[in-house]
Amino acid sequence: MRNFMDNLTKIPAGNVDVLHVSFDSWTRKREVPTLGTNTGAEKLPFQEWHHFKEAFTPELVAKAANGSKRELLRCADPFGGSGTTALTCQFIGVEPVTIEVNPYLADLIEAKLCTYDSDDLVRSLGQILKMVHFAKPSLKRFATLPPTFIESHNKERWIFNKPVAYQIAAYLDAIDTLPDSIHRRFFRIQLGGMLVNVSNVVINGKGRRYRRNWVSRFISPHEIDTLFCERSQKAILEVHTHRFRKEQKYTLIRGDCRQATADIGLIDGAIFSPPYPNSFDYTDVYNIELWVLGYLSRAPDNRMLRESTLCSHVQIKRAFPPPPKGSKHLAIVLKRLNGVRNDLWSPWIPEMVGGYFHDMKLVLEGLYSQLASEGEAWAVVGDSQYAGVPVPTAEILAELAPTVGYKVVNIEAFRSMRASAQQGGQEELDETLIVLRKR
Repeated sequence: MRNFMDNLTKIPAGNVDVLHVSFDSWTRKREVPTLGTNTGAEKLPFQEWHHFKEAFTPELVAKAANGSKRELLRCADPFGGSGTTALTCQFIGVEPVTIEVNPYLADLIEAKLCTYDSDDLVRSLGQILKMVHFAKPSLKRFATLPPTFIESHNKERWIFNKPVAYQIAAYLDAIDTLPDSIHRRFFRIQLGGMLVNVSNVVINGKGRRYRRNWVSRFISPHEIDTLFCERSQKAILEVHTHRFRKEQKYTLIRGDCRQATADIGLIDGAIFSPPYPNSFDYTDVYNIELWVLGYLSRAPDNRMLRESTLCSHVQIKRAFPPPPKGSKHLAIVLKRLNGVRNDLWSPWIPEMVGGYFHDMKLVLEGLYSQLASEGEAWAVVGDSQYAGVPVPTAEILAELAPTVGYKVVNIEAFRSMRASAQQGGQEELDETLIVLRKR
């Protein structure tokens, strides 16, 4: 810890023009092959705090800021996710406004956007490590976890071996003793970002699956200590090096964007990538962090969170809202989906697709009500396909947007995505940028 503190004080201010670290300094002027979500941002500072398979691209945010007709001074992202839009806005001098319904992701975003005293963070890290070293943890805090989370003699499978669970509990107990809530959030996020790494499962596009060697896999408490310390030290270095971001302010709204978008205040633009209508429940991706870190404690909490997300999946039974009017493409898609309902893996897919565009129109309406004149919404959206019936998301939104009041400025396909097995497994689904302008 002493060597780390010495190194911290020797970090140069970086590429600072008196007051701020530049966007190019953060992105290292990297060349990206595409502005789609598969380019990712994982290797950039802050973006390794949690692994995102298909992260939003900071370069697209910079392009939108430079290419929008109206000067971008305050920008909204109704689907906060990993916080890339908001963080990029801070680097380029734009005040970000972010909405995120997932409480773990909301904390992750705020941990990235906050300003810190690095010396204080180092002291807090030392306090955590000292307490863990002398800890005698129990598993009482995990009493409400689903039964397959922690090793048990009467279970065939479990996500965490018991020694790992004890060590995680020790870290959570230690983090809870920190007097500063900002520090507690910071270190809880560092712990959350490593939970899957020390578990018996992996997360992919199909959700959660067990590792091939999970039965024989052993993670020692010492390995957990090393991983947490290394992750935390790296994160502290990153916040210290990039502490002079051009914009320090931010607004984070924790809630359902279908309602909260109308309350974000006046904005000059919006840059976002919503969940795709691909029947995948993104809540499942963060299920481990949500439960272990204490964001969820009862099954109804999990259901409530799922119901607060866009109608992009059928993992829970709910009353889907009726599809919006104004899109010929959507009417054709729904007619064809109803015609092949018996061939669909879920009979509720037609209702889900209709509900998805109902929700997306709500979000566009909310943004429109807050956009300044000639403000623009830049959205990266993805197509889907069911039983051979394509769902052209960008084309449908381009038909719905004028009914809200937007002018469609640009539609640009970025790449083709490989469809999931549920969607036919063919590599023919477009990911598209659509740019809308308030008239």
